[in-house]
Amino acid sequence: MPSNDVRILLQAAVPTAAVGAVAAVVSGVVAGGKGAVGAVVGTLVVILFMGLGLYILQRTAKSLPHLFQAMGLMLYAAQILLLFVFVAAFKNTTLFNPRAFALTLVAGTLAWIAAQTRAHMKSKILYVEPEQSGKKPEKTGHSS
Repeated sequence: MPSNDVRILLQAAVPTAAVGAVAAVVSGVVAGGKGAVGAVVGTLVVILFMGLGLYILQRTAKSLPHLFQAMGLMLYAAQILLLFVFVAAFKNTTLFNPRAFALTLVAGTLAWIAAQTRAHMKSKILYVEPEQSGKKPEKTGHSS
C-alpha cells in the first residue's frame, strides 16, 4: 500500500479502536464481562470490514479508475448490509452481549466514516501525476 493509503487507514483505524475501547469499558460496567467481549468483537468486526473495504477501494482506484465512484458506493452498501447480517446472526448468542455488540458496531462504523472523511480531507493527494524532471512533454499535435 502506498504511504497515503496507510496513513488514511491508520487515521481511521486508531479513532475507531479508541471508540471501541470506550465502548468496551462502558459495556463492561453496564453489562458485565459479556458486554465488554461484545464491544471488543464489534470493534474488531468494524475495523476488519472497513479496513478491507478501504484496501479494495484503493486497489480499484489504481487499476480501474473509471469505476472508482460506482465501486465506492457499492462497497459501502455491501459493508452496511454485511454488518446487518452480523447483527442478525449474533442476536441470540450467549458468547457475548448482543446489544453491546450491535451498539458498538454502529458507533464504530460512524467513527470510522467520520475519521476516514477527515483523513481524506486533510491529505494532499495529487489528482494528476506530476511530470518527471528531465523528460520533455510529448507533443499532442495541437498547436498552442
